[in-house]
Amino acid sequence: MKIFKAPSLPGVDGEAVVHEARSLIARKLDQPARRAFLQRSLTLGGLSLLTGCSISDDSHVEAALSQVSRFNDRMQGLLFSPTRLAPTYSAAEITRPFPFNAYYGEDEVREVDEASWRLEVTGMVADRHAWTLAELRAMPQDEQITRHICVEGWSAIGRWGGVRFADFLRHIGADTSAKYVGFKCVDDYFTSIDMATALHPQTLMALTYDGHPLPPKYGFPMKLRMPTKLGYKNPKHIQAMFVTNTYSGGYWEDQGYNWFGGS
Repeated sequence: MKIFKAPSLPGVDGEAVVHEARSLIARKLDQPARRAFLQRSLTLGGLSLLTGCSISDDSHVEAALSQVSRFNDRMQGLLFSPTRLAPTYSAAEITRPFPFNAYYGEDEVREVDEASWRLEVTGMVADRHAWTLAELRAMPQDEQITRHICVEGWSAIGRWGGVRFADFLRHIGADTSAKYVGFKCVDDYFTSIDMATALHPQTLMALTYDGHPLPPKYGFPMKLRMPTKLGYKNPKHIQAMFVTNTYSGGYWEDQGYNWFGGS
C-alpha cells in the first residue's frame, strides 16, 4: 500500500510551517473550544494543505483553515456509513448528572410552552402541517443509551427516547434524495445535517430523557439526538425543520467549525 506524502517545496520547512500555523491560530482565536477544535482539525490532509499555503498573516490562516475544514467535511462524508451503529451502553453506565451544554449559561435556558409549541415542517416534503408534541408522542417510540461527545473534549452517556428521524421523514413524505435537513431552534440556534445522517437508524427526535419528558436544560420539547455527530450538531428546542438542496450552514459552522461534525 502506498503511503501519501505531501510534496516538499524548495526552501519550506514543513514542521516550521505547521508550528507557525498553530501559533497564529492560538493568537487569533480567543474561544478555547474553537481553538482546540480547529487545532485538532489539522489532520494529515489538512497539514498537507497548510504546507503548500502561505500563512504569513491571519487572513492566510483563515483561508488555510477553511480549506482544511472543507477537506475534512468531504472525507468524513465519504467515510460515513449509514448502517454502522455508534456504541450503546447499559443503564448503570449513564452519567449522572448528565452535563448541561449550550452557547449560553444554564440560567438562560428558554422556557417553551407545550400547548402552543409546534414543529414547523417545510421544504421538500409532501406533508407540511405543523406538528404538536402530542402527535409526535403518538408515533412509534425508540430508545437509546449512547455517548454524547463534546468538541471541548468531554463526553457523557445518556438515555434518550423518541421518534426515529428516518421514520418521521418517511411519514411526512420527505424527498430523501435531497442533500440536507436544516433546523431552527427556540434559542436562536440553527444547524443542518446531511441526509445520510438524517436517515441513520440512531438519529432520534428525542422527546424524553431517562424515561421522563425532556427537561428544559436538555432541549424541551425536542432535540435531535445523533450519537454519530459531535455535540454541537445535536440541536435543542427545535421549532422548525426543512428539507433542502441548499446548504444552510449552522451557528458554530458559520464560525469555523467543521460542518459534517462526525464523532
